[in-house]
Amino acid sequence: MNSQEMKPEVQLLGQDGNAFAIMGACQRAAQRAGWDKEKIDSVLAEMMEGDYDHLLRTAMKHFEVD
Repeated sequence: MNSQEMKPEVQLLGQDGNAFAIMGACQRAAQRAGWDKEKIDSVLAEMMEGDYDHLLRTAMKHFEVD
């Protein structure tokens, strides 16, 4: 599995339900995992397509969430 396919770990505990903090944590985890900008932007855009629950479901789809 290459870096574009792996699910990086992201710590969401302590983000206080802040959508922007969650997206930032996911973005940093993806960058550390070696994802390219296009994939990161695509996942972040998917997170913003719906409500807060959609954002969390999308994070769990693409990341190993702690």
